[in-house]
Amino acid sequence: MIDHTGIGVADVHRSATFYDAALSALGMRRVMQMPGNSGTDGIGYGLDYPVFWIDRFHPHGVKQHTAFVARSCAEVDAFYQAALKAGGTDNGAPGYRDTQHGYPPGYYAAFVLDPDGNNIEAVFRGG
Repeated sequence: MIDHTGIGVADVHRSATFYDAALSALGMRRVMQMPGNSGTDGIGYGLDYPVFWIDRFHPHGVKQHTAFVARSCAEVDAFYQAALKAGGTDNGAPGYRDTQHGYPPGYYAAFVLDPDGNNIEAVFRGG
């Protein structure tokens, strides 16, 4: 089981604008910043402790994929709208995914590219 993960970004401030909006739609918030409390080097998102980091230390532009759990289809929709409004690029509108393409039944998801081109997903598996 993964405790935390993260990605490198070209510009922490620019990416934070995107992730603040997109992840808040899923109930996550900034829970740690480096150094001190400035957030210039990195920002950790989560509920009580950081489970997802953006930072300037790791390579950026490698086009990673990260999927976040949503608690409902409405939360997936809210993630998608918030992410687009914060500068993300559509990479798959909210909806049920086709089982013929390998998705399990009831897989409701949305995909957005972040400012560095990473594929960020919100998924609800209860539909």
